[in-house]
Amino acid sequence: MSKLRIAVQKSGRLNEDSMSILKDIGISIDNGKDQLKASAKDFPVEVFYLRNGDIPQYLKDGVVDAAIIGENVLIEKGEDIKVVEKLGFSTCRVCIAVPKGDKYVSVKSLEGKRIATSYPNTVQKYLDKNEVNANLHIINGSVEIAPNIGLADAIVDIVSSGSTLFKNNLKEVETILKSEAVLAVSPKLNKERQAILNTIQFRIQSVLKGRNSKYVLLNAPNDKIESIINVLPGMKSPTVLPLAQEGWSSVHSVIDKDKFWDSIEALKANGAQGILVCPIEKMVL
Repeated sequence: MSKLRIAVQKSGRLNEDSMSILKDIGISIDNGKDQLKASAKDFPVEVFYLRNGDIPQYLKDGVVDAAIIGENVLIEKGEDIKVVEKLGFSTCRVCIAVPKGDKYVSVKSLEGKRIATSYPNTVQKYLDKNEVNANLHIINGSVEIAPNIGLADAIVDIVSSGSTLFKNNLKEVETILKSEAVLAVSPKLNKERQAILNTIQFRIQSVLKGRNSKYVLLNAPNDKIESIINVLPGMKSPTVLPLAQEGWSSVHSVIDKDKFWDSIEALKANGAQGILVCPIEKMVL
């Protein structure tokens, strides 16, 4: 049987997050030390461990069928590569940073300046859009050091927490784009492997839906159930079960994890008691 070849970043946070979601969708990978390729035990998948910047070309050439990759890398090196799922993890942003003491008013402040970056295509498009002429210095590696050694006046790099910029006496002044991990596919993907990818994508969607939702259980007086249900929308309709205590019921529902705290006061005001909030591992719709 044909196997789907999927690429992940060789190391780092994106590698860890990628392997975690593969495990959550039931794909177990037995990867020995420094292996560049490993097969799943119980699913027709081979995982290739590659440098993030090399993955777009492997997708274009059909060497791999799919990849879990940073959206920022695709924008820089593979804009024609199709993204089939945004994954919501390994978030970052591509930012412009300058030395803390520099006076920065707007992107126009970069006119004629030297900018060090690993993302020349992304930066050039941004500069062109804003009608700014600057000199780009392409650096593969620690871009943050460039202003300190006199190589550049500013940098453009990926930022997560901003701690690396702080340590190098830099300040973030512009966000060029925001990025997250995505599932991308090769234009040369055949029908047989597309079917495998469809199964993987369905499983990923179930895991992501679970991660983004909470299971809520609460006790409510029967005469308040209707108003509580109006506050607590579920997938279709909450489940209502009678309690042993007469006149009371248990209400079960699924809500967006980010919306629960907006609803909690309204639930309490409408008589809800004993509210429990539980994580959901997977949710199949």
